[in-house]
Amino acid sequence: MRSRYLCSLLILFVSLWGWGQEAKAPSAGKNGGDFADNVSSPTKVPAGVILVKGAWSSASDSVTPVPEGGNVVNKVFSDPYFGMSYPLPAEWEEKYKGPPPSDSGRYVLAQLRPAATFKGPARGSMLITAQDMFFTPLPANNALELVNYSKDKLQADYKVELPPTQTKVGERAFTFFAYWSPIAELHWYVLATEIRCHAVEFVLSSRDTKLLESIVVDMNKMKLPEEASPTAGTGGGAAPLCVKDYANDQNLMARVDPIFTEHRFNPVPVRIIIDKEGKVKHIHFLSAFPDQAKAVTDAMKQWKFKPYLRDGKPVEVETGILFGRAGYATRAAKSAATE
Repeated sequence: MRSRYLCSLLILFVSLWGWGQEAKAPSAGKNGGDFADNVSSPTKVPAGVILVKGAWSSASDSVTPVPEGGNVVNKVFSDPYFGMSYPLPAEWEEKYKGPPPSDSGRYVLAQLRPAATFKGPARGSMLITAQDMFFTPLPANNALELVNYSKDKLQADYKVELPPTQTKVGERAFTFFAYWSPIAELHWYVLATEIRCHAVEFVLSSRDTKLLESIVVDMNKMKLPEEASPTAGTGGGAAPLCVKDYANDQNLMARVDPIFTEHRFNPVPVRIIIDKEGKVKHIHFLSAFPDQAKAVTDAMKQWKFKPYLRDGKPVEVETGILFGRAGYATRAAKSAATE
C-alpha cells in the first residue's frame, strides 16, 4: 500500500512538472518586469487544480479606508487612508498592482514607471510603500529612524550620495536619502514621512539623476495631511489618533479571547479603531486566514475599552494588536492572544 501511494505521488509530480515545462511560451522572457510590453500570462491553471486562498488582508467593513486601498485614477494616485493625493509625472503610469501587505506590516501602495510614450534618455521607476510602525521587526520608532537604519545597513557595494537630510515636499516635512550602485550605475532617492504611525516612503530609481531630480520637484504637487512628519504623524483631526499598545489590561474593561478552530502558525496582525464610547468600530487584518479573521471579529465585537481622552474630551483611537505567534522579533503589543 505504501509503495502504491508513493508511486501515485511520483506520477502526480512528474505530470505537473511536465505540464509546467510544456506551458512555457517562447516569448516568456518578455513577460513581466518593470519595462515589459507583454503582460499576458503564458501559463494557465491546469484542469483539476484548485487554488486555495491563504492568509490575506481584509477588514470588518468595506467603507472605512485601509492603507492598501489606494488607486490610480485619471493619472492621480490617491489613498484615502493616508489622506494622500499624488499626480503622476507626465508620461508615467501604474502597470502592476502591489502585493498584499506582509505580516510585518509592509505595504506596496503603488508601482509607477514611464509609459511606452516616454521620450527621456533613461527610464526609471517609483515605489510608494508604507511600513506599519506598530508591527515592524526593525529597531525603529518612526520614519526618520527607519531611513537611518536603512542607511546604516547598506551593503558595501552601495555608496551613500546624500545622508538622511530633512527637506519639504508638498509643504510637508520629509527625510531625503540618496545612494547608488557604481557597478549597476543605478541611483536611488528615498523620501520618507510618517502618517498615522506608518512610515510612507517614495523610492525612486534610475540611471538618470536629472530624471530623479525632476520627479522630486514634481512631487511638490502632492497633497498630504497636516500631520505628515518623519518623527510624528500620529493621526488626529479627521483621522483617529494612533496610540501604540493601547489594547492592554489597563485600558480594557471587557475582553473575550478569539477561539481558533484551526491550529495555524502564522502571526495575525490587526489594526482596530475604537470609537469615543470605547467600542471597536473597525477591524483591519493585515494578514489572516478567513477563519482567523472571523474568530477575531466575533471576539472583538465584545471588547470594551476605557474612552481615550484628549484635552478632556473622548476621541477615536487606532491601535495595533498581534494575535497568534510571530515568526520574527515583533514590536507589537505584548497583550496579544495566542492560539
